[in-house]
Amino acid sequence: MLSKWKRIEVVITSRTRNAVVCKGSWVRIPPLPPDKKRSPKKASIHIEPSIRLTANLNTVYNYSFYHIKIFVKIAILLLYNMLYLNRRFYMSRYKLGSLFAGIGGIDLGFEKAGVSTIWANEIDQYCAKTYRANHKSTKLIVDDINNLHSKDLENIDILTGGFPCQPFSIAGYRKGFEDDRGNLFFQIIRLLKEFKKENRLPKVVFLENVKNLYSHNNGKTFKLVKEELVNLGYHVTEKILNTCEYGNIPQNRERLYVVAFLYKKDKDKFVWPNKIPLTNTLNKIIDWDSDVDQKYYYSVQMKCYPLLIENIKNKNSIYQFRRVYIRENKSGVCPTLTANMGMGGHNVPLIMDSKNRIRKITPRECLLLQGFPKDFIIPKDLCDSRVYKQAGNSVSVEIIYRIAKEILRALNEE
Repeated sequence: MLSKWKRIEVVITSRTRNAVVCKGSWVRIPPLPPDKKRSPKKASIHIEPSIRLTANLNTVYNYSFYHIKIFVKIAILLLYNMLYLNRRFYMSRYKLGSLFAGIGGIDLGFEKAGVSTIWANEIDQYCAKTYRANHKSTKLIVDDINNLHSKDLENIDILTGGFPCQPFSIAGYRKGFEDDRGNLFFQIIRLLKEFKKENRLPKVVFLENVKNLYSHNNGKTFKLVKEELVNLGYHVTEKILNTCEYGNIPQNRERLYVVAFLYKKDKDKFVWPNKIPLTNTLNKIIDWDSDVDQKYYYSVQMKCYPLLIENIKNKNSIYQFRRVYIRENKSGVCPTLTANMGMGGHNVPLIMDSKNRIRKITPRECLLLQGFPKDFIIPKDLCDSRVYKQAGNSVSVEIIYRIAKEILRALNEE
């Protein structure tokens, strides 16, 4: 009987974006009973982020429930081997909760590294619409963080928060904690205190903000941020990283990243990502040749057009319109994208395309300049100003991904 067994290729993947558990593993299955259909040559088994196993019915169900049971048994054996023997697949064991989730840039970075986003919180209904379109399996709580309590939230291993940066931004008024938005940081601390009372503090807290938070009020503001985390028992490390240096994305975007580990042994193993060459150039993101919607072009009838055509000459650069003058970014990268792009006027960076036409970069190009994937869904009923604002308020996904990989390595290294 054993000589008649057939070998099939089993591909095991995770439904978490871009996370592959195992593929190309060969196993043997017994032949079908005489009254069943022919055995398949290949089958797919998907592992949910919570480690529940399901068969890909599109591939498997046609071959009868008999095979589904076999495939699930195979998956369990392979998963056991990877989790407990080789420890090759550890990522989806970790669950993430996301505060100030926006459109999910931080979540995407961690998901790409293999972490499962269990729940997220966002107050802005337009951001929530974009988030839902791209994170269908995540529980999204659209509400003020002041109304959020730990008793209503599932256990998590990692808590993330890109709390509002305007109170600390050079582009804003820099009021810091005097600004109501700045005080939202203490809502993160409040939730962590609630988790601590329930003896279920996350293993990691990850925060992102403008680099000016580090130096605001002569460093006193960040000192307070750090002290609050330390008082909860966390061990904190921080670093300012530039997207074009650490994320292989052609945008000049310096941000402060904070990683707090509950256990010192994990913090001691954590290493910040190194600088990497910028190979993903503007030419790979900006479409200089194709036509885009007419609404993005400047026409000769516009009052500002003479100033634009006089100063915008280089077809491979990105320009900024600064009220009475035009500034070319000669470093070969895009200037920092900001939420002000959603306020209209001339806040969106400009280019001259290959046909000598001057236009704004599109919302899609802004998202690409933040490292979002090309298949990231932009809801059709969102106006451009909303999407521009969302892109400017978001994070550089690739930097988050690189930091997330190092966090996972620190958590799992013996």
